[in-house]
Parts: sequence; C-alpha cells; structure tokens
Amino acid sequence: MKKSDFYFDLPPELIAQTPLEKRDYSRLLCLSRQTGEMRHRHFYDLPDLLKEGDCLVLNDSRVIPARLFGKRASGGAVEVVLLRDRGDGLWECLTRPGRKTKTDTPLFFGEGALTGIVEDEIEGGNRLIRFQYDGIFLEVLEKLGRMPLPPYIHAELKDSERYQTVYAVSPGSAAAPTAGLHFTKELLSALERNGVGINYVTLHVGLGTFRPVKSENIEDHEMHAEYCEIPQQTADAVNQARLEGRRIIAVGTTSCRTLESRSAENGMLSAYAGFTNTFIYPGYRFKCIDGLITNFHLPESTLIMLVSALAGRENILRAYEEAIGEKYRFFSFGDAMLII
Repeated sequence: MKKSDFYFDLPPELIAQTPLEKRDYSRLLCLSRQTGEMRHRHFYDLPDLLKEGDCLVLNDSRVIPARLFGKRASGGAVEVVLLRDRGDGLWECLTRPGRKTKTDTPLFFGEGALTGIVEDEIEGGNRLIRFQYDGIFLEVLEKLGRMPLPPYIHAELKDSERYQTVYAVSPGSAAAPTAGLHFTKELLSALERNGVGINYVTLHVGLGTFRPVKSENIEDHEMHAEYCEIPQQTADAVNQARLEGRRIIAVGTTSCRTLESRSAENGMLSAYAGFTNTFIYPGYRFKCIDGLITNFHLPESTLIMLVSALAGRENILRAYEEAIGEKYRFFSFGDAMLII
C-alpha cells in the first residue's frame, strides 16, 4: 500500500493544544470493526460500553523530563532529547543543532550539574552521549529537564502530570502513551467493579512515534525499536481471557504492538522483557487483541496505519471524516476512539 492511501485533510484548529480540565470528559467515537457503524459518546461512558469479563491492557510507562537545554564548550546553545538508555550513563539522543554536536563535543547542563560528551554519531542522525552527574540520574532530570511535548503542541503545559497517565509507574518514555490520558482513578475503579480486568504492560515510547513515513511504499518503512515488558501476571490474565472467549482490548497503539509482538499464532501471550519494532499495517492478522482504545492520529503515520489494519482503511477514514465534521479534538491531548 502507499503512504498517500492514509492521507486526510485536518483543519489546524482541531489539533488540541491543551488537555481538558477533566480527563474523562473527552469525547469518544465508538466504531464497529465489523460494520463500520459509529456512535458518539464520552470517555466517562466507558463502563457502559465494555462488558463484564473484558480484559483491558494498559501501558504503565512514565514520561521522563527528557528535554535538556544546555551549552557546548564554545558557549553555543544546545538542545538534547533523551531517546533510549543504553546503560552506564550512555543515552541515544536527538540533538539540535546537529551539525554543532559532532563526536567528542562536550556538553554542559544546569551550570555543570550534568555534563555529557558526544561519543558517536549513529544512523538516523542521532547521537550517543555519555553523561556524568552526582546522585540519581532521574532526580537530576527532574530538576533540569522539561517534558518532551510533540512538535505540533505549541502551548505551554502548566502541569506536567497532565502529560502522564494516572497509572504511570515505569520511567522511560520520551512521549506519553496518550490513549491512557483519558483515564481517571475513579473510572478505573468503576470498570473493575463492573468486572473488567485491568492489566498492565510497559512500552517506553520513543520519538520514532512522531517520525514521518518517508517511503511511499509503506512496506519499506522500518520502525525504531522500543523497549517493552510483559509481566507474567499480565500474560496469564490475557491467556485466560483468550481461553474463555473473553475480549482483549488494548489501550493505545503501544499496548497493542507490545501484545501482538509476543503473541503466538494461536493468540497465546508470553512474558517478555526486551525490544520490539513491530510494524502493523493493513493486511496484518491480529493474533491477540479484539479491540482498541486510541486517540486520533496524524495523517500518513504508522499509527493510522495500525488502526486501519484493525478496523479497515475505509472505515477509519470515514470515522476520521466524521470526527472532523463533528469537530473532535485531535492528537495527543485530543479525543478518543473505541474500536470493537
């Protein structure tokens, strides 16, 4: 298929710049995978839309304040976004200006509280930077770093916790698993009271999420690998639901890719800790999930390709046309879809 098969025209004013005051007051477009039928609800209606026995799987990754502003030895400014922890203080990073951050360039942040040196330039233009600091790295980041908001968000985020899910516990993401931003603790409790199983995986979201598909033939696109974990408890819960014929519903494309990457052909899920670069696009046969809660995604992105694989490209493009007509809010701080 071609990248252009997934294009739609989005009015810029529909790109949400700030989160709603109440997380679960976002709108929810319900789309049937089988018929393409659509209904308009709100996210707080979710307990009425899911069934007793449904198995919900959420990504508990926590966004780290991965955006650092500092100086080079020359005094020139530098911006660094942490992408992947390579261990022992070594991180894969995005740097600006890239042409001024060559190998062996020293970097300084927070008046020297954090220093780094560029060890290598790698494929894709990223840099490997070795950091030096006193104490615990995440605590240093909390003092010096900023939230790495997507490039289409231009408004200042007043409360950094609004770019975290209420269940985020595993630090490591450079971007939020945004389908989960709609949940409140009260909503999760209501779902559990109704007999919906709540289970967690971890996938640390990289900025590859926002990188455009450059090849016109989508099969030529290569996904960046991201670290993920599936606890044995979650694998057991998903497998029991599968054996009993209950629905497995992923919250977000990150949870979906994590589950699908470690499911056997019969749908049985294995516990796992490692990397995944699973790319899902139309023609893919889903092995694990039966439904998906997701936000509205960028045109021609790998994310709209994934939801098109689940519900059909024509159904998804019709749903997006409907959402635009109804003035839904799009992207990270926008409204949501329930595809079942």
